[in-house]
Amino acid sequence: MNADHIIHHQFNNGLTVLLKEMHHAPVATFWIWYRVGSRNEHTGITGISHWVEHMLFKGSEQFPRGTLDRLVSREGGLWNAFTWIDFTTYFETLPADRFDLSLRIESDRMVNAAFDPKEVDAERTVIISERQGHENSPLFLLGEEVGAAAFRVHPYHHEVIGDLCDLQTMTRDDLYHHYRTFYAPNNAIAVAVGDFRAGDVLERIAGHFGDIPRGPEVPPMRRVEPPQQGERRVTVEGEGATAYLQVAYHAPAARDPDFFPLVVLDSILAGASSFTLFGGGTTNKSSRLYKALVETELATDVSGSLSATLDPYLYTISATVRAGHTPGEVEQALDAELDRAVREPVSQGELEKAVKQAKAQFAFGSESVTNQGFWLGFSQLLVSTDWFETYLDNLVKVTAEDVQRVAAKALRRSNRVVGHYIPK
Repeated sequence: MNADHIIHHQFNNGLTVLLKEMHHAPVATFWIWYRVGSRNEHTGITGISHWVEHMLFKGSEQFPRGTLDRLVSREGGLWNAFTWIDFTTYFETLPADRFDLSLRIESDRMVNAAFDPKEVDAERTVIISERQGHENSPLFLLGEEVGAAAFRVHPYHHEVIGDLCDLQTMTRDDLYHHYRTFYAPNNAIAVAVGDFRAGDVLERIAGHFGDIPRGPEVPPMRRVEPPQQGERRVTVEGEGATAYLQVAYHAPAARDPDFFPLVVLDSILAGASSFTLFGGGTTNKSSRLYKALVETELATDVSGSLSATLDPYLYTISATVRAGHTPGEVEQALDAELDRAVREPVSQGELEKAVKQAKAQFAFGSESVTNQGFWLGFSQLLVSTDWFETYLDNLVKVTAEDVQRVAAKALRRSNRVVGHYIPK
């Protein structure tokens, strides 16, 4: 079998399975992706996907609370879970000969999570504390206001952690209903990557997951954000001694052909963004915004954030304002650079360097078995595994004209939200 070959299979219960052999080390990773995140929430239950993710670590009859961590650690494994706007995912990376432990864990908690009322109440305290911890960060407070201003209709409006009022009032039945609706094989993608024979692993996955019944039809998300009709501005006042600037532009979804020119534009402006949960290691000190804002001592740092998403989301630029300056001064210098990106085509040398940096960021974030498992599930959830397999080819195809066209389309004043954080 070609080492890069990806096997696709779907069970009768709707579970999508992706397999890839990698024999350079005796390890294997297993991921379960659920098509549910804060995108699938509404007022009254914001933060529920993240809370349900936590509850699946609280044990079942087969694996009582506390046993999973000991089992995985005893085998020298790595495990975790994440909730984001478009997904919830769980994974284990283990020695290849202990791979079946992953199948046992994930097939069990797909069906048998207990949601004990006492555990629900205890976790409510934990998650509210987590929310309050985020609120100690000026950039979280600013980002929450910017995101809420950018999305008036679409559920991307609220943070993954949820609104405090909902975290205080959600019930055990709310959580369990969410679990039973979205945590089902017909709403899931199983990914296995590592040192195994794909045919053998497919049989083992079938043995653990094949007989789990389909869940209900997943409610579709139909709320489409209307085009923004003018610049929106927010100001947040809070504790601390440091001011911040955040500017967010509406950006295309991952499947949009304009996404790849925007990846290159991001690399030119602020240094390439990393889409993976692990890895990434390029610097942005040669980027235009670093030179314009940090080297001129207007800001102490600047970063760009571009996310690959199911629906159109945001391209966000954040800067920490240096003492003695204001967010307005930094914004003025930022706008001068963004206007230049719209007005002037990039040189061939700068384009090639930006593509090279974006390719390096992709490579740093996809070299390990664990990251391969991430990328296969992530790209299948967003578009298809072809999106991952052709990612580098699509970057190389980007021209200077593409970059300037997308800059003119995305970096319009009427397409953005500007946020200032003013320390009290």
